[in-house]
Amino acid sequence: MAESFKIQFLESLSALIVSAFGLVAALAWNETIKQAIAAIFESEDDLLGLTIYALLVTVIAVAATMLITRATEKAKAALEHAGKKKEE
Repeated sequence: MAESFKIQFLESLSALIVSAFGLVAALAWNETIKQAIAAIFESEDDLLGLTIYALLVTVIAVAATMLITRATEKAKAALEHAGKKKEE
């Protein structure tokens, strides 16, 4: 029962963290798109800087998502393995 809770907790925490990174990436792209529209209509802002920022945040979010997912899967497998050992 305790292993089941730990697995569910890890999965929920992982999903929450991944969602937070997704939100950061979305907000970065939101600003970039706003600046792109402003640039099309001849507004002077740092479009290149915001684009680079959005790309960087996206790459970090993807990398973090992959790392978090792998760590969660490893922890889940370890907890399931420990639970099976206790049953034997």
